[in-house]
Amino acid sequence: MTNTFRPVFFGALLLVVLADFLFFGRMIGVSLLIFCAAVTAAMLILHPAAARSRTIVFQLCLLATTLLPLAENVSPLSFAIAVVALSAFALSVAGLLRPGIPRIARQIAAFLVAAPFGFLLDFFRWRRKGVRASAARLAAWLLPLGLGAVFVALFGIANPVVEDWLSRVDVFALLEHVDVARLGFWLFVLVAVWAFLRPRLAYLPAPQPPSPWLAATPQAIAPDATRTIGQLVFGKAAILRALVVFNLLFAVQSLLDLAYLWGGATLPDDLTYAEYAHRGAYPLIVTALLAAFVLAAMRPAGTTSRDPVIRRLVYLFIAQNVLLVISSILRLDLYVGIYALTYWRVAALVWMGLVASGLVLILARIALEKSNGWLFGANLLTLSATLYACSFVNFAALIANYNVDHSYEMTGQGVALDHSYLRSLGPAAFPAIDRLLDRRDLAGTDAWIMLSATRQSAEDRYRETQRDWRARTLRGWRLTAYLDSRPPQPPAPVTHPTMPGY
Repeated sequence: MTNTFRPVFFGALLLVVLADFLFFGRMIGVSLLIFCAAVTAAMLILHPAAARSRTIVFQLCLLATTLLPLAENVSPLSFAIAVVALSAFALSVAGLLRPGIPRIARQIAAFLVAAPFGFLLDFFRWRRKGVRASAARLAAWLLPLGLGAVFVALFGIANPVVEDWLSRVDVFALLEHVDVARLGFWLFVLVAVWAFLRPRLAYLPAPQPPSPWLAATPQAIAPDATRTIGQLVFGKAAILRALVVFNLLFAVQSLLDLAYLWGGATLPDDLTYAEYAHRGAYPLIVTALLAAFVLAAMRPAGTTSRDPVIRRLVYLFIAQNVLLVISSILRLDLYVGIYALTYWRVAALVWMGLVASGLVLILARIALEKSNGWLFGANLLTLSATLYACSFVNFAALIANYNVDHSYEMTGQGVALDHSYLRSLGPAAFPAIDRLLDRRDLAGTDAWIMLSATRQSAEDRYRETQRDWRARTLRGWRLTAYLDSRPPQPPAPVTHPTMPGY
């Protein structure tokens, strides 16, 4: 092995052993945060120059901040944030990270594309460089291993005790004890940690210049023709007319929303407010996104964006798009008030907020005459901050509390509670379920008995998983403290042989 390959290889093996201890066959919790800290330490050990840099303390504090969601709860979102943060840190300590938010985003994407292939590329590169040394080492072992095998065979013939030992060795029985799943897990972890210990970027091939003979062909006129068509389709006159048409169309939609959603006007026959709200919530977001792309395509320093009439129309257009997003949020709120809350509806609300912020950022880009790169970086920061904040929100508990507090069983109005969906939210729904079970007027009903039985069995399974310290998180610790604070409940009578769990 080369000097650069050997320490990385042994460091990766140590991380594989740690991953086997923390993860294999176990629930994941604080163990993932510990493993991320170990990977960070390994990166610093393998890059001592970066560990002695002046900015390393700031980088470690920033990395620790981005890893905090793992301490709160392990979820796909917190895991994705951790992967992106570790990727940026790995590129930074390796000296591959360049400043600028758009550039950093592209570099992280290039790193993630190259990550699955890093170990194989380094392995075959090592094999090519060390093939002669490996052949020499192998040749040095041929004589002792070959003659050793002959001696073992002779001793087996001459000594009954050795023969008995050899007869007890069953190669096929040993192979039966090989855990293929565990070997696959080791290989997966090895490839994953290798990408962070020896980071590399994936680059697309640079475009080649056109051949000289193309200059004499009729195709040489194509760029001018394309430029002329582009000026006609996306020129100043086209954009001005498009903005006038778009503003008129959006004004009609906004007036209808103001009349029916905000003013409470009577809807046409066979159309309920729930249907009106549901049908318009999602398509209008797509409409606002298309409008955002049209606005983002305007060149900041072009003559079109400097025209005062076009700028006023653009400001009006953005204002109408923001109003459209607000109307979509109101539509979704009306629909949720009738048909309860779900993960998809929460995600839609977050998405609508991001679209509204993107439209405001487009307005800021035009007013401040910033570049599209600035717009991309601002939107990326907004998205990152939103996802980071969402990683600390217990959406399962939020949905359960809303659905229980606004259900027919609790308020006497609205729709009946969907017990199946409530149970599917997992242990986070325990406090909301307990408030429902504490209602004396519901005790003894079939729905109450089934919910109480499944609630208790789910708590037993949850407490069993929390016995392993690797599965614990801050959110789990708070839930366990809540469960411990409740007085013991009498067992509910079971009316069904089997109950659906969480």
